[in-house]
Amino acid sequence: MNEITTELKSHFLRLYQMAFSDDNFDVLEMQMLYKFAEERKVSRKELDTILLSPYHDSSIPNSLELKIEYLYDLAVMIWADEKVTNDEITTLKKYCSKFGFLEENLNELTDFLIENAKRSTSKTELLKQLID
Repeated sequence: MNEITTELKSHFLRLYQMAFSDDNFDVLEMQMLYKFAEERKVSRKELDTILLSPYHDSSIPNSLELKIEYLYDLAVMIWADEKVTNDEITTLKKYCSKFGFLEENLNELTDFLIENAKRSTSKTELLKQLID
């Protein structure tokens, strides 16, 4: 098994939690979770181990780029079933706040992330829009 950082384990657990935040865990959300793992070179077995042993120290990314990337993954997870619930938005805002974004910017940031998830914007393009 590859050494998976606490930060990445935390991210997968946040994604898993997001999938359940609307009380309607959809198979598309699970497929999205495995896709995110594959993008990060984490095997299905490794992801299953993380999800079945969820007691890990929690870690929040340090860099702005990684914070945005992880929050965008959450937005993509929300949009996986093409429905956005109030519970999912509340959960996304909670994570934006945990990641250090200011309260007064949370509505705009979550709207931006969800709208880009709906458009299937690439992470590279999303980061260019926000950081450049």
